[in-house]
Amino acid sequence: MPASSLTTAEIATQPECWQRAAETAGAEGGKLPRPGERVAVIGCGTSWFMAQSYAALRERSGQGETDAFAASEFPFGRRYDRVVAITRSGTTTEVIRACEQLRGSTPVTAVTADPNTPVMAAADEVVVLGFADEQSVVQTRFATTVLILLRAHLGEDPTSAITDARTAVKDELPAGLTDADQFTFLGTGWTYGLAQEAALKMREAAGAWTESYPAMEYRHGPVSITGPGRAVWSFGPLPDGLADDVAGAGGRLEARPAIDPLADLIRAQRLAVAIAEAKGDDPDRPRNLTRSVILS
Repeated sequence: MPASSLTTAEIATQPECWQRAAETAGAEGGKLPRPGERVAVIGCGTSWFMAQSYAALRERSGQGETDAFAASEFPFGRRYDRVVAITRSGTTTEVIRACEQLRGSTPVTAVTADPNTPVMAAADEVVVLGFADEQSVVQTRFATTVLILLRAHLGEDPTSAITDARTAVKDELPAGLTDADQFTFLGTGWTYGLAQEAALKMREAAGAWTESYPAMEYRHGPVSITGPGRAVWSFGPLPDGLADDVAGAGGRLEARPAIDPLADLIRAQRLAVAIAEAKGDDPDRPRNLTRSVILS
């Protein structure tokens, strides 16, 4: 096992990538959704979860109705003013097929990391974040950099998020958390997409037993899985009574409501790597996964 995995090195570069994304938002903003447009955002896996977070943020900002879909589930009979396709590799089959099927009927803006891929021809407009590309199979910095780009385009100032990210890549992880045998990730509004992504990272990199839910749904079933040796991680402000519910079930609560939730996701990424390494697994080579899913 290398002293520092490729995934760990890429996680650590996120503050710098976020800063560049904030600058890119001004230069490339004309390709992204305009206020008032009815927008759909598509992606697969991690990209889909970032789409969910962006959709919630865009609607909250009052800039227009925004839906998020797994690319394979896009409702082609529904009218949108623009579709945003998120694809790190630019090769994911479901995303490329959706872009091609939308050609001539709905403008598509793709956000990708690689300018030498089929998405460049499949989409009408492309924003390339080559500086956030990754060699890892498991996505970390590209996904979060896309969300910072989109948040900045919505008019958010990402300065505090970047500051929190600089802390998140260096702080010690909570003692004993790598020993938990199950994790439940929770979020509310835009942070539910982050909870979904945190759970995916733990499954991908560490093969860990993880679940994710909207925070207010925790009482409607998921609390039954909580107990000694199991952790609940909540992104953003805690709903009233949630801490008592976790404590009453004997679980451990991890929550940092004072920091930007996207920076908190960095901590979850690092935890996934730490658990993988503690088990003797290589986070750079997760089981059964490839960097991009390309179907024949």
